[in-house]
Amino acid sequence: MRSAAFGVALFLCAIGSSAVAADAGAAAKGGILGGPEELVPASANLGFDRWISGFRARAQAQGISDATLDRAFRGITYNTYVIQKDRNQAEFTKAIWDYLDSAVSDTRVANGIKALKKHRKLLDRIEKAYGVEKEVVVAVWGLESAYGEVRGDIPLIEALATLAYDGRRGRFFEGQLIAALKILQTGDVDVRHMTGSWAGAMGHTQFIPTSYLSFAVDFTGDGKRDIWSDNPADALASTAAYLARSGWKKGQPWGIEVRLPAGFDYGLTGEKVTKSAADWAALGVRDTAGRKIGDHGPASVLMPAGARGAAFMIFRNFHVIERYNAADAYVIAVGHLSDRIKGGAPIQASWPREDRALVFAERVELQERLTRAGFDTGGADGKIGPNTIAAVRAFQRSIGMVPDGYASLDILRRLR
Repeated sequence: MRSAAFGVALFLCAIGSSAVAADAGAAAKGGILGGPEELVPASANLGFDRWISGFRARAQAQGISDATLDRAFRGITYNTYVIQKDRNQAEFTKAIWDYLDSAVSDTRVANGIKALKKHRKLLDRIEKAYGVEKEVVVAVWGLESAYGEVRGDIPLIEALATLAYDGRRGRFFEGQLIAALKILQTGDVDVRHMTGSWAGAMGHTQFIPTSYLSFAVDFTGDGKRDIWSDNPADALASTAAYLARSGWKKGQPWGIEVRLPAGFDYGLTGEKVTKSAADWAALGVRDTAGRKIGDHGPASVLMPAGARGAAFMIFRNFHVIERYNAADAYVIAVGHLSDRIKGGAPIQASWPREDRALVFAERVELQERLTRAGFDTGGADGKIGPNTIAAVRAFQRSIGMVPDGYASLDILRRLR
């Protein structure tokens, strides 16, 4: 589920965009993807040794050869740094405006323009081949690895084996480990060069292994789908292929910042409500210059920070970017960064910067208190999804507030 309030836990490292935490120059030499603080030999962790023995049989059953397993597991260790990162990852809470300040900073925009200029011929070829605008591909690159500067230097097999054995999502990471071994077995990369983030994301655009197997392409024609080397061609083409196969429509915007009229029915906002551009125009929705929005297909209105923040009319391509990373904040960042690289203006609306994002415990408390007050959230899992948004709206109506569904600290305080 995704949050209307965007007090949302963004698992940035696990699903890419690890470069958002720092601009290229500051992050490239360690920072958020620095090396392990402590390594414990596998022999010192008998449980890990036993797990590897059991895993080998499961991997062999899926077609992984003994030779590949021997190469992959030679000398690997139980990586305590990876586990530490996994444990700490459970609560990375940012308000959308704080996230966008970093994700679409002036530095990242400027570096994106430079990257596009440097690789324009390559990007033109990729755009022609896959029908995905070059600025969008560059924006993904910028968010995922600061244009190749923060690709990660953690040995991938070691990281995935550690997480499969001792992580919060063992089944998921075992699947990624199997996929990584299949990549090694094809010869696209060797063990030494198969590096990435602590959570198993690889290369310039931080593919996870299963996505690599599904979407990676050999754009250079050298026989390998090399997303790790300094040459970004295969990685950028693979990203375009991913978006194209997910349904990207060239020429359609991801979204457009809009202004809503006084008295607008906020119950019409959210991804579940779609209308034509003409219908939205009839309701008084305009772009920031006061113009009607052109017909780009069915559209929804998204208000990631409630009535006091920016509003966006979003289209099909918004949902295509969601396939790359499901967090709405990430999708807005990619879309807005691509617009800025193309020469577009910053977001015009202000944000409620005096607010802060609710942490996990507060989101659970909010849901529990709403339900006890008669506004059922359908459970208290800390995820601000459609049921919680509807409950917040109903509570807001009951006390005469603007019913925008924004799950804020103010709402929680009123419920206490």
